[in-house]
Amino acid sequence: MTKLRIRDAAGFLGVSDDTVRRWIDAGQLPYEVDQSNRKVIEGRALAEFAHSQANPMPDPSDIARSARNRFVGLVIRVESDKVMSQVELQCGPFRVVSLMSTEAVRELGLEPGSVAVAVVKATTVIVETPHQS
Repeated sequence: MTKLRIRDAAGFLGVSDDTVRRWIDAGQLPYEVDQSNRKVIEGRALAEFAHSQANPMPDPSDIARSARNRFVGLVIRVESDKVMSQVELQCGPFRVVSLMSTEAVRELGLEPGSVAVAVVKATTVIVETPHQS
C-alpha cells in the first residue's frame, strides 16, 4: 500500500504541510508512523479525504450531458489566427487547453476572465504511475 509523507500529501491536496498537520492533529486525517518515525498517510485514506474535501465550482450551465468530466474555470489566455484559436482555462489547480475555430471563440465570447466549462468526452484516458523502486 502506498504511504505518503506529509509534504507529498500537502502537494496532492494543494495545501501547506502545516494544514495537513492540523488535519492530522484534529483527527480528520488518519496517519501512521513509518520506520523512520515520520508521520505518513496511507494513499487510500488520502484519496478518500481528498474526495470528501473536493469543492469544485458549480457548473453554471443548465444542460444535461452524458460527459462526466466537466471542469469549470476561468479563461486565462486566447491566442487566435484567422481560422483557429487556442483557449486556455484555469480550472482550480488544473490548466485545460482547447483548440477550436476562431469563429467559435467569437460566438462564445471567450476572453481572459470569462467563466467557461471544459467538457471532456474521451474514449481513451491514459493513466500512468510513477516508477516503483
